[in-house]
Amino acid sequence: VQLQAFGGGLVQAGGSLRLSCAASGRTFSKYATGWFRRPPGKEREFVAAISWSSGTTYYADSVKGRFTISRDNAKNTVYLQVNSLKPEDTAVYSCAAGAIDYNYVDFAEKYDYWGQGTLVTVSS
Repeated sequence: VQLQAFGGGLVQAGGSLRLSCAASGRTFSKYATGWFRRPPGKEREFVAAISWSSGTTYYADSVKGRFTISRDNAKNTVYLQVNSLKPEDTAVYSCAAGAIDYNYVDFAEKYDYWGQGTLVTVSS
């Protein structure tokens, strides 16, 4: 599976973006998909994930109520709608996919496939 993330950019605090993760090479719908981010000078952190079967979603506490993950299996694409952005949301956002137990979707090491990141910069 090849993943490509895009949709990042520069936005003012309070603004919104929609990030996309497009997959090719294999049936994307069979994998759980997650979004992770790496803020400047910090470690990578989990943001959100969606299961491949039921569409169950899971969010980091820091983004609950502001971010929404969704998927369109027909388009082999997973989306991350990011609203009410804060300067602390500034990071490189990456998507990942894997045939993993949903109990471990916040563990980056469980994912098999990664896309390149897309930079989100939130100005105050």
